[in-house]
Amino acid sequence: MDRRRLVGVVLVLVSACAYGSGALFGKPAYETGIDWLILSSWRFLIGAAASWIFVLASVRQRAALRGLDRRAVAGSIALGLLYLGNSGTYYAGLETVDASLAALIVYIYPALVAVLALRVGQPLEGRRAWTALGLALVGVAFAVGGIDPDIGPPPVGLALIVASPVIYAIWIVLAARLSGERRDGETTAESGSVGDAIAAASALIMSATATGYWVIALTLGRPVLPTQIPTAAWPNLIGIGVVATFIAIQTFYAGTRRIGAAQASLLSTIEPIWTISMAALLLGESLAPIQLAGGVLILVGVVVSQTGTAAASSARPQVRLADE
Repeated sequence: MDRRRLVGVVLVLVSACAYGSGALFGKPAYETGIDWLILSSWRFLIGAAASWIFVLASVRQRAALRGLDRRAVAGSIALGLLYLGNSGTYYAGLETVDASLAALIVYIYPALVAVLALRVGQPLEGRRAWTALGLALVGVAFAVGGIDPDIGPPPVGLALIVASPVIYAIWIVLAARLSGERRDGETTAESGSVGDAIAAASALIMSATATGYWVIALTLGRPVLPTQIPTAAWPNLIGIGVVATFIAIQTFYAGTRRIGAAQASLLSTIEPIWTISMAALLLGESLAPIQLAGGVLILVGVVVSQTGTAAASSARPQVRLADE
């Protein structure tokens, strides 16, 4: 393995673990008395601030930012506002659903994207998309079916977690179209400038998401101002904003540019494994054997959805903000 590819693999693995740490920061933050809306407001404000510092520190990325046309800017803002639905449902559901179970359920999104790509984007050959979705749905059935009804989360919490990957799948398809993907597998953007343009667009997307959360929180009168945040919550808020948002996004882009989107997606399957393992170690959570079997089926579905002619031929960075 050459050095460039090795660095790419390491960066994508770091990204997957960083993304998967979001719930690990979120759960302890909730214990300090803040809710999902306050958490999300600060998560994206911190993430957006770090992203702007990163973008403005680079001459190439500043140039890419200035080069964004009105359509790209408007699309980035719209994607940021749409992301309120994905991240909001996930972190609202996480208030009552274990981090390990949530990590399994949200990872059905690659199979959902594969099916949506049959109509828009780059479709997989044959029945791969439907096979991937079938495996993922059976896996979710196993994961949910293994819940103890006496101590399990409420149906509303599960419904919110299930809604998150559905919204995220739609978000990914729209984001891919914004970044120039066409059904023939080509991209309308110049490959050498894609990474810088995506970094610039990501700062806009996160800023729109942060603005949306802060408007909602202030309108509802939530205690979101710095003086209203418990001191004990700050380490987790900073952690989720920097590690699970900024670092996760930038390492994914940097790694994907070195090894390609398809391979990056496959390597990212370590994310739920990381979350489940760390949730057991740090939060004392555990999954029943049938739930673990469901997790295996979901990950197999991810592999199926990310292999094949269309998936393997895609070497362009994906426009990814987060899994949740």
